[in-house]
Amino acid sequence: MKAFLAGCVAIVVIAGGALLILDHYQRSSEAAFATTGARI
Repeated sequence: MKAFLAGCVAIVVIAGGALLILDHYQRSSEAAFATTGARI
């Protein structure tokens, strides 16, 4: 039972870290495709 709870806690921590990291690197389509030839 301890191993299962430790696994659940680890999943929550990993998911939270991934959320913070990916939220930091995410860009809008206007910022990602801000070239002279791109039309949004």
